Amino acid sequence: MIWKAQEWSLEKVSTKMLAEKIGVSASTASESIRRLAEQGLVDHEKYGAVTLTEVGRRAALAMVRRHRLLETFLVNELGYGWDEVHDEAEVLEHAVSDRLVARIDAKLGFPQRDPHGDPIPASDGQVPTPPARQLWECRDGDTGTVARISDADPEMLRYFDSVGISLDSRLRVVTRREFAGMISVTIESGDGAPTPVDLGSPAARAIWVVA
Repeated sequence: MIWKAQEWSLEKVSTKMLAEKIGVSASTASESIRRLAEQGLVDHEKYGAVTLTEVGRRAALAMVRRHRLLETFLVNELGYGWDEVHDEAEVLEHAVSDRLVARIDAKLGFPQRDPHGDPIPASDGQVPTPPARQLWECRDGDTGTVARISDADPEMLRYFDSVGISLDSRLRVVTRREFAGMISVTIESGDGAPTPVDLGSPAARAIWVVA
Protein backbone atom coordinates (compact mmCIF):
# COMPACT_ATOMS: atom_id res chain seq x y z
CA MET A 1 0.00 0.00 0.00
CA ILE A 2 2.87 2.41 0.74
CA TRP A 3 4.31 1.80 -2.72
CA LYS A 4 0.94 2.28 -4.42
CA ALA A 5 0.22 5.45 -2.45
CA GLN A 6 3.37 7.14 -3.76
CA GLU A 7 3.53 5.56 -7.21
CA TRP A 8 1.36 8.11 -9.03
CA SER A 9 1.64 11.01 -6.60
CA LEU A 10 4.34 13.35 -5.30
CA GLU A 11 2.44 13.70 -2.02
CA LYS A 12 4.30 12.35 0.99
CA VAL A 13 2.82 9.24 2.55
CA SER A 14 1.54 9.82 6.08
CA THR A 15 -0.04 7.61 8.71
CA LYS A 16 -3.35 9.43 8.17
CA MET A 17 -3.23 8.81 4.40
CA LEU A 18 -2.54 5.10 4.87
CA ALA A 19 -5.33 4.79 7.45
CA GLU A 20 -7.81 6.36 5.01
CA LYS A 21 -6.70 4.21 2.07
CA ILE A 22 -6.81 0.96 4.05
CA GLY A 23 -9.97 1.88 5.94
CA VAL A 24 -8.63 1.54 9.48
CA SER A 25 -8.16 3.87 12.43
CA ALA A 26 -5.05 6.03 12.69
CA SER A 27 -3.92 4.07 15.75
CA THR A 28 -4.19 0.77 13.87
CA ALA A 29 -2.21 2.21 10.96
CA SER A 30 0.42 3.56 13.35
CA GLU A 31 0.83 0.14 14.96
CA SER A 32 1.23 -1.51 11.55
CA ILE A 33 3.86 1.05 10.55
CA ARG A 34 5.69 0.49 13.83
CA ARG A 35 5.89 -3.26 13.13
CA LEU A 36 7.13 -2.62 9.58
CA ALA A 37 9.79 -0.28 10.95
CA GLU A 38 10.92 -2.95 13.42
CA GLN A 39 11.35 -5.32 10.46
CA GLY A 40 13.48 -2.76 8.65
CA LEU A 41 10.93 -2.26 5.86
CA VAL A 42 10.05 1.41 6.43
CA ASP A 43 11.49 4.56 7.93
CA HIS A 44 9.11 6.73 9.94
CA GLU A 45 9.80 9.69 12.15
CA LYS A 46 7.06 10.68 14.57
CA TYR A 47 4.53 12.91 12.79
CA GLY A 48 6.64 12.61 9.63
CA ALA A 49 6.36 10.83 6.30
CA VAL A 50 6.52 7.08 5.90
CA THR A 51 9.13 5.89 3.38
CA LEU A 52 10.19 2.45 2.25
CA THR A 53 13.73 1.31 2.96
CA GLU A 54 15.60 -0.42 0.13
CA VAL A 55 14.64 -3.78 1.67
CA GLY A 56 11.04 -2.60 1.94
CA ARG A 57 11.04 -1.36 -1.64
CA ARG A 58 12.21 -4.73 -2.95
CA ALA A 59 9.57 -6.55 -0.91
CA ALA A 60 6.84 -4.14 -2.05
CA LEU A 61 7.80 -4.45 -5.72
CA ALA A 62 7.76 -8.25 -5.50
CA MET A 63 4.20 -8.18 -4.15
CA VAL A 64 3.06 -5.53 -6.64
CA ARG A 65 4.52 -7.67 -9.45
CA ARG A 66 2.56 -10.71 -8.25
CA HIS A 67 -0.66 -8.74 -7.92
CA ARG A 68 -0.52 -7.10 -11.33
CA LEU A 69 0.52 -10.25 -13.17
CA LEU A 70 -2.38 -12.09 -11.54
CA GLU A 71 -4.81 -9.33 -12.55
CA THR A 72 -3.52 -9.53 -16.12
CA PHE A 73 -3.79 -13.32 -16.16
CA LEU A 74 -7.36 -13.22 -14.86
CA VAL A 75 -8.41 -10.75 -17.56
CA ASN A 76 -6.44 -12.12 -20.51
CA GLU A 77 -6.72 -15.84 -19.86
CA LEU A 78 -9.85 -16.33 -17.73
CA GLY A 79 -12.13 -13.64 -19.09
CA TYR A 80 -12.56 -11.54 -15.94
CA GLY A 81 -13.60 -7.92 -16.28
CA TRP A 82 -11.10 -5.26 -15.25
CA ASP A 83 -13.54 -4.22 -12.52
CA GLU A 84 -13.50 -7.72 -10.95
CA VAL A 85 -9.85 -8.63 -10.62
CA HIS A 86 -8.46 -6.53 -7.78
CA ASP A 87 -10.04 -8.46 -4.92
CA GLU A 88 -9.34 -11.83 -6.57
CA ALA A 89 -5.67 -10.94 -7.01
CA GLU A 90 -5.49 -9.76 -3.38
CA VAL A 91 -6.37 -13.29 -2.29
CA LEU A 92 -4.22 -15.14 -4.81
CA GLU A 93 -1.05 -13.08 -4.43
CA HIS A 94 -0.34 -14.65 -1.04
CA ALA A 95 -0.80 -18.21 -2.31
CA VAL A 96 1.25 -18.42 -5.51
CA SER A 97 4.92 -19.38 -5.65
CA ASP A 98 7.69 -17.41 -7.35
CA ARG A 99 7.92 -20.20 -9.92
CA LEU A 100 4.23 -19.87 -10.79
CA VAL A 101 4.54 -16.09 -11.04
CA ALA A 102 7.45 -16.51 -13.47
CA ARG A 103 5.42 -19.00 -15.55
CA ILE A 104 2.45 -16.62 -15.64
CA ASP A 105 4.75 -13.80 -16.74
CA ALA A 106 6.12 -15.93 -19.59
CA LYS A 107 2.66 -17.20 -20.57
CA LEU A 108 1.43 -13.62 -20.90
CA GLY A 109 4.45 -12.59 -22.99
CA PHE A 110 6.13 -10.54 -20.25
CA PRO A 111 3.56 -7.70 -20.17
CA GLN A 112 4.65 -4.26 -19.00
CA ARG A 113 1.28 -3.12 -17.68
CA ASP A 114 -1.78 -4.61 -16.02
CA PRO A 115 -5.42 -4.23 -17.22
CA HIS A 116 -5.61 -0.77 -15.62
CA GLY A 117 -2.33 0.47 -17.10
CA ASP A 118 -0.33 0.20 -13.88
CA PRO A 119 3.26 -0.83 -14.70
CA ILE A 120 4.26 -4.39 -13.85
CA PRO A 121 7.67 -4.46 -12.13
CA ALA A 122 10.16 -6.71 -13.91
CA SER A 123 11.82 -9.56 -12.05
CA ASP A 124 14.92 -7.36 -11.62
CA GLY A 125 12.91 -4.59 -9.94
CA GLN A 126 12.73 -2.22 -12.90
CA VAL A 127 9.38 -0.43 -13.18
CA PRO A 128 8.32 0.75 -16.69
CA THR A 129 6.32 3.78 -15.57
CA PRO A 130 5.03 5.96 -18.45
CA PRO A 131 5.41 9.78 -18.30
CA ALA A 132 1.68 10.26 -17.75
CA ARG A 133 -0.39 13.04 -16.20
CA GLN A 134 -3.95 13.15 -14.92
CA LEU A 135 -6.60 14.09 -17.45
CA TRP A 136 -7.84 16.69 -14.96
CA GLU A 137 -4.54 18.56 -15.36
CA CYS A 138 -4.98 18.94 -19.14
CA ARG A 139 -6.06 22.21 -20.72
CA ASP A 140 -8.58 22.97 -23.47
CA GLY A 141 -7.41 21.51 -26.78
CA ASP A 142 -4.94 19.06 -25.24
CA THR A 143 -4.94 15.51 -26.59
CA GLY A 144 -3.62 12.36 -25.02
CA THR A 145 -3.71 8.59 -25.08
CA VAL A 146 -5.08 6.85 -21.99
CA ALA A 147 -2.14 5.15 -20.26
CA ARG A 148 -3.64 4.34 -16.89
CA ILE A 149 -7.06 4.24 -15.19
CA SER A 150 -7.27 3.92 -11.42
CA ASP A 151 -8.77 0.65 -10.19
CA ALA A 152 -9.84 2.16 -6.85
CA ASP A 153 -13.56 2.21 -7.76
CA PRO A 154 -15.01 -0.77 -9.70
CA GLU A 155 -18.21 1.18 -10.38
CA MET A 156 -16.20 3.89 -12.09
CA LEU A 157 -14.45 1.27 -14.23
CA ARG A 158 -17.85 0.00 -15.33
CA TYR A 159 -18.86 3.56 -16.18
CA PHE A 160 -15.78 4.02 -18.34
CA ASP A 161 -16.70 0.79 -20.12
CA SER A 162 -20.18 2.15 -20.79
CA VAL A 163 -18.92 5.37 -22.40
CA GLY A 164 -16.10 3.72 -24.34
CA ILE A 165 -13.05 4.91 -22.40
CA SER A 166 -10.33 2.29 -21.99
CA LEU A 167 -6.56 1.96 -22.16
CA ASP A 168 -5.16 3.44 -25.38
CA SER A 169 -8.30 5.52 -26.04
CA ARG A 170 -7.37 8.82 -27.66
CA LEU A 171 -8.97 11.76 -25.84
CA ARG A 172 -9.21 15.44 -26.69
CA VAL A 173 -10.12 18.03 -24.06
CA VAL A 174 -12.87 20.29 -25.38
CA THR A 175 -13.72 22.38 -22.32
CA ARG A 176 -12.43 22.29 -18.77
CA ARG A 177 -14.91 23.86 -16.33
CA GLU A 178 -13.03 23.91 -13.06
CA PHE A 179 -15.71 25.97 -11.29
CA ALA A 180 -18.20 23.15 -11.94
CA GLY A 181 -15.77 20.27 -11.43
CA MET A 182 -16.40 19.08 -14.99
CA ILE A 183 -14.34 18.40 -18.08
CA SER A 184 -15.75 17.76 -21.56
CA VAL A 185 -13.74 15.47 -23.82
CA THR A 186 -14.15 13.66 -27.09
CA ILE A 187 -13.06 10.09 -27.69
CA GLU A 188 -11.24 10.21 -31.00
CA SER A 189 -11.86 7.42 -33.50
CA GLY A 190 -10.08 6.67 -36.72
CA ASP A 191 -13.18 5.32 -38.41
CA GLY A 192 -15.96 7.59 -37.21
CA ALA A 193 -17.01 10.86 -35.60
CA PRO A 194 -15.53 11.71 -32.18
CA THR A 195 -17.72 10.71 -29.23
CA PRO A 196 -18.39 13.51 -26.69
CA VAL A 197 -18.28 12.65 -22.99
CA ASP A 198 -18.64 14.85 -19.90
CA LEU A 199 -16.57 13.73 -16.92
CA GLY A 200 -16.74 14.91 -13.34
CA SER A 201 -13.56 15.73 -11.45
CA PRO A 202 -13.30 12.30 -9.72
CA ALA A 203 -13.51 10.52 -13.09
CA ALA A 204 -11.03 12.89 -14.76
CA ARG A 205 -8.60 12.42 -11.87
CA ALA A 206 -8.84 8.64 -12.29
CA ILE A 207 -7.49 8.80 -15.86
CA TRP A 208 -3.82 9.30 -16.76
CA VAL A 209 -2.80 10.19 -20.31
CA VAL A 210 0.41 10.44 -22.31
CA ALA A 211 0.92 12.82 -25.23
